Amino acid sequence: MFSRGPGSDTPPKPPSMPSMNATPSPAAPRQAGSAFDRSTSATGTSVIGTDLTIMGEKITIISQNKLTIDGDVHGDIHGRQVVIGEEGSVVGTVNADAIEVRGGIRGAIRAATVTLHPTAQVEGDITHQMLSISEGAQFDGRVRRAKDAGDLKPNLDVSAFETIRMQALNNGS
Repeated sequence: MFSRGPGSDTPPKPPSMPSMNATPSPAAPRQAGSAFDRSTSATGTSVIGTDLTIMGEKITIISQNKLTIDGDVHGDIHGRQVVIGEEGSVVGTVNADAIEVRGGIRGAIRAATVTLHPTAQVEGDITHQMLSISEGAQFDGRVRRAKDAGDLKPNLDVSAFETIRMQALNNGS
């Protein structure tokens, strides 16, 4: 279900890339429109490409705008609008205002609007306000309509996740 090639249980490894360990100099000015300028990110789309696999313990990806996933993510996703492309897969919870699934999800889906396209493969429960399942979509799980749309709002507050992570680290020591 989540493989990329015939008989493959794991996604292919991305090609070797040069080291990305370089960090910008603290003295370097941040230019408007640069990757470091969050104030200009009010619109746009972030993409996790087909060559990218994100995995680890307790990974959470937060997108303030539209996020398209064409690669593989083993972790939770929070965003305003999330699109899982035909080549994309997520193992974890996906929580957004709107979610479109063309690829695979193994985990819970929570959104006001959920659309499963004909190529979708979902294993997990869906909590929604509005659900559309196209003919051909594969779905194995339970569906529940939320009584209150506010219960489905994604948590886009990065500092809240950081607070939870710090509390977990402190409790573990």
